[in-house]
Amino acid sequence: MTDLRMPEKKFRPELEGVRAVAALLVAVYHIWIGSVSGGVDVFFIVSGYLITTSLLSRMERDGKINFIENLLGLAKRLIPLSFTVLLVTALLSIWILPQTFWKQTISELFSSMFYFQNWQLATSAVDYLGQNNEASPLQHFWALSIQGQFYITWPFIITAVYLLAKKVLKMPVRKTLLTALVAIFAVSLGYSIYITEANQPWAYFDTFARAWEFSLGGILALLIPYLTFNKAISFIIGWIGLAIICFTGMLLPVSSVFPGYAALLPTMGVIFVIIAAENTGRFGVQRLLSTKPFMYFGSISYGFYLWHWPLLVFYYAYFSTATVSLQAGLAILTVSFILSVITSKLIEAPVRGLNVRQSKRQLGKVLVAIMLPVILVGASWNLYVQASLNEEAAVEYSVEEYPGARVVSENIVPAENVAPVPSPALAKGDLPIFYKKGNCSTYSDNPDVNKCSFGETENPDYIIALVGGSHSGHWFPALETIAPELKLQIDVYIKDACRFTTDDLEGALTESCMEWNETVTEMLKNDPPDMIFTTANVQAEDNVPRGYIEKWEVFEGITEIFAVRDNPRMPKDIPSCMEETPEECSVPREEVLSAVLPWENTENLPGNVTFFDTSPYFCDDETCPPAIGNVLVYRDEHHLTTLYSKTMGPVLAEDLKKALDGLDRQ
Repeated sequence: MTDLRMPEKKFRPELEGVRAVAALLVAVYHIWIGSVSGGVDVFFIVSGYLITTSLLSRMERDGKINFIENLLGLAKRLIPLSFTVLLVTALLSIWILPQTFWKQTISELFSSMFYFQNWQLATSAVDYLGQNNEASPLQHFWALSIQGQFYITWPFIITAVYLLAKKVLKMPVRKTLLTALVAIFAVSLGYSIYITEANQPWAYFDTFARAWEFSLGGILALLIPYLTFNKAISFIIGWIGLAIICFTGMLLPVSSVFPGYAALLPTMGVIFVIIAAENTGRFGVQRLLSTKPFMYFGSISYGFYLWHWPLLVFYYAYFSTATVSLQAGLAILTVSFILSVITSKLIEAPVRGLNVRQSKRQLGKVLVAIMLPVILVGASWNLYVQASLNEEAAVEYSVEEYPGARVVSENIVPAENVAPVPSPALAKGDLPIFYKKGNCSTYSDNPDVNKCSFGETENPDYIIALVGGSHSGHWFPALETIAPELKLQIDVYIKDACRFTTDDLEGALTESCMEWNETVTEMLKNDPPDMIFTTANVQAEDNVPRGYIEKWEVFEGITEIFAVRDNPRMPKDIPSCMEETPEECSVPREEVLSAVLPWENTENLPGNVTFFDTSPYFCDDETCPPAIGNVLVYRDEHHLTTLYSKTMGPVLAEDLKKALDGLDRQ
């Protein structure tokens, strides 16, 4: 059986031009448009095309792929520049970034070093508690992580297919590989379409949802000998392809619809350009892409991509701005270009010049010498941060110095000239303890109900069910504080990014949230607690949502509801604001709270509900401050710190005790 014609292994200058265009688009969209261009998908297709061509050629020439040599070859191309950027970025992060960002940046430093950052970002993208993470100067390494995983995996796939074709099926190698790549393409694209629809934030970073792009590049490499058109058609599809690459980011909201079928658009653009270059005319697109400026920029595009993003993030942080002027943007592009030229010549080129077969030991030593400083800086930085946080977490805070909400309830005058606690850095991770106890809350699209019991679990006088989303969950420390006094068992039923309601708010709440609601309702009806503790409204809304009321009505005659007014949503991340510009963190009350109590503005409320107005403990008559009684109120824009929630315990105790005493009289 005849095999496919061997794809010609040759230098394709137009691909350097395509890389140049893609890298520049990525930077321009990041800097001025504030969105995603689809340029990363261009890199994926090009990588799939080139690596498949190279590995197949090596396999058919030698009958094998030397995995150690292949890995060293990859390392000498990838590590010198990437670890140089990681080192410089880590050092600049310590100098420029607020300490509130350090823990996140350290985590991404290590995930970038070892090429799994895409999975870390996928997890935080669907983790409600992680969604307030700011863009880090290393976030762009997600794409390099996926590429790194592809580079490591692809030789094994090529080898497995080669052995299968030669030893088992007795089939032509290239036809067998084509079949395998088509299968990978079909399965991955199908999965990508499914997961993008079901959970797009996760899908965006999911390697398996992106594998079809690399596979498509490999398919093109195998079929390119058969895809030759006349000059007129090549001229047309070439320029159409370049236009698609350039305008995908304007035509599609890439960051919210990719990968899925939408990512077929930029990948088709690259394919058109590559096909057009097979039979081109004088005015074909490859003439432009093969010019010296494009080729040179393409040769340093890897470094340019690496440098532009941290420079942009540092610009935002250093100048405390969210926008970039034309002049500043051009400066970022210029500095990125200069740094990519310098590091490519001084660091990348000498290492690339080492022969893998002849200089394995020397190459290994050089790579270790490049990697070691980054590892040492990251490890030392992490140890310092953890030691500082552990030391602060161990401190006992006196009520006299840090009364928190008790300055309102007990008229305590807090000590003056005392920095609020927890520190902004510690506040970021200041979560209620049940989040750290395993399966005590429900995340993402999981509809399962997880229940954990805390407080006086041996012989409680009352059982309180804490039910709802994270805005119910952050009241747990308050209840835990008063549990011994009131002899409370606290049953936690928390699903983040969800609410205790019958209304999905026109699709704003997920299907899993509504399924979770149905399940938890049945559980509470079958084994009713003495009281359900939940939120009464949603942040600044001036009424009680109908879905909340319908849920409470289900429990009339079964159990009582204690509903607290929701806290304000601040317009800024409070820990970051307190570290950078504390004088600008307070907000006028009228901007974040309604003037009327929500339940006084709502009709037909069920009779089994006790309402509690929390607003005096977040705002005075005019202002909502970031810290009260020397205690930082928020760990982000709208979730309470554990410490401030604890100071709300004595505040809640009196009203909660009255409501519970009322149960005894019934």
